[in-house]
Amino acid sequence: MSFRPLHDRVVIRRIEQEEKSKGGIIIPDTAKEKPQEGAVIAVGPGSRDDQGVLHPLDVKVGDRIVFGKWSGTEIKIDGADLLVLKESDIIGIVENAA
Repeated sequence: MSFRPLHDRVVIRRIEQEEKSKGGIIIPDTAKEKPQEGAVIAVGPGSRDDQGVLHPLDVKVGDRIVFGKWSGTEIKIDGADLLVLKESDIIGIVENAA
């Protein structure tokens, strides 16, 4: 990808939800909500405090995250729909259970 986010911004690709409900009902495209889960594909270097010290981000490329419903800015790069958001919009990192 030819896009590098600045400061404390993160680029994510939404992880699509299944097209069927748990009961087996197929959900039409018009009734689907945008997923609030995504995979981090690029991160900025971090933010600077008042003294100019760089604080790196807690997330890294490859992390699976959960973010706020109305967070970020949607962009399209190389035909891919991506979302750019600040690290503060990230609710948490999804960790795989053993």
